[in-house]
Amino acid sequence: MASTRTVYHRGRPILEGLRYRGREGMIVWILHRATGLGVLLFLLLHIFDIFLLGFGPEVFNHLLFLYSAWWARALEVFLLFGVLFHAVNGARVIIQDFWPRLWRYERELIWLELGLFVPVFLAGTYIFLKPLFD
Repeated sequence: MASTRTVYHRGRPILEGLRYRGREGMIVWILHRATGLGVLLFLLLHIFDIFLLGFGPEVFNHLLFLYSAWWARALEVFLLFGVLFHAVNGARVIIQDFWPRLWRYERELIWLELGLFVPVFLAGTYIFLKPLFD
């Protein structure tokens, strides 16, 4: 049976700092970074897509069939989630940076942020996916 070894630094286990200790703040922190990377990935894909125009319109048009597929619509919903969440959360962080006293109310502001985000996201999802069911 293999044993695990705990690595210590200054008398404390190193992996102790990786445990989940937060609540709403830590979840939106992780989502903010993940959505930022997702939007960056889409931007790189979009730059590559536009780069193909340099090879002529037939190469570009040949790739456009991808965007009309049903799974491309589902990916657009993920893109909507990423852009919208990143924007709303970023606005909350900027507001809290301008008025530092609001950091005391971070949890309440996160719930307000989600109250704004969810209806707009659901409306956008409906608009994006409606053509699939028509």
